[in-house]
Amino acid sequence: MLLCIDTGNTNTVFSIWDGEKFLSHWRIATDHTRTADEYFVWLETLISLRHFELDIDRCIISSTVPRVVFNLRVLCSRYFNTRPLVVGKPDCLLPADPRVDAGATVGPDRIVNTWAAHERHGGDLIVVDFGTATTFDVAAPDGAYVGGVIAPGVNLSLEALHMGAASLPHVDVTKPAQAIGTNTVACIQSGIFWGYIGLMEGIIRQIRAERGLPMKVIATGGLAPLFEQGTDVFDSIEDDLTVHGLRLIYDHNKEAGNV
Repeated sequence: MLLCIDTGNTNTVFSIWDGEKFLSHWRIATDHTRTADEYFVWLETLISLRHFELDIDRCIISSTVPRVVFNLRVLCSRYFNTRPLVVGKPDCLLPADPRVDAGATVGPDRIVNTWAAHERHGGDLIVVDFGTATTFDVAAPDGAYVGGVIAPGVNLSLEALHMGAASLPHVDVTKPAQAIGTNTVACIQSGIFWGYIGLMEGIIRQIRAERGLPMKVIATGGLAPLFEQGTDVFDSIEDDLTVHGLRLIYDHNKEAGNV
């Protein structure tokens, strides 16, 4: 079985692929102080609740938080007796190298997402990922990452608003009943929801204009279904995009004889 680990700034997702399908996905808060032993106890407990064997012999990691990678490597080597592939490291082969400025670094999750979206939908894509940051990633016809946009994430914006204005409450993200709010909470919700709709549509429109192509838009992340209620810009919403991409990259390395 293949263990796919996707570490973001806020959460880390563990997914197990049995060769035909993902058996399960589990999410835990990202914490660089969490040890390999703690990861294993947590994961073993969740697997036992699903009543299938802990038969992991392959691992691949994508992490936007470098400090967590060491303990994840230890988890894979100590408990699963395997050396994990880490996306972005020289020993992890990519189906297509990013085409960005010399010396520029690209978040591993962005590379993984563009390749996963390309495998499912073809090239000339925009992948919108609602995470701690809201990212817009452009995939070329061959699936290569060729650049993108980074905007503040929805929850990050709400937290900044709450912290920066003492009289404003922290509110949940939801679609408001109408654009014009009649109380403070409704006003904030409207500003966040319709503000992000405008941000998304504007950025996507500009990317399409610069590329001179229609370009499909693939969305991922927990808030994608919410924002779909206010726009028709998404061609598809896929909540498993990153782990699907990790599985594809592992298979690419296996076919190349790299693992």
